[in-house]
Amino acid sequence: MYVSIGGGFAVRDEDIVAVFDMDNATYSRITRDALSAAEKRGEVINAAEDLPRSFIICEDGGMSKTYLSQLSSAALARRIGR
Repeated sequence: MYVSIGGGFAVRDEDIVAVFDMDNATYSRITRDALSAAEKRGEVINAAEDLPRSFIICEDGGMSKTYLSQLSSAALARRIGR
């Protein structure tokens, strides 16, 4: 099943590893460093049409992608059904 994450993007629910709230998760320096490293590797995809409220880490076939979404982590969790 595919989950719409906003901005015209959809990901397979089985590829989703984690969903994080942008404000709470980026409070940690470790998380900010991890996002920065993913961006340098070209693994970050901006699916937000406005300021991102959450980010989703997906893995498919050993490839990792991080999607920035304008949807809240709670809204994404409801869409995923977890």
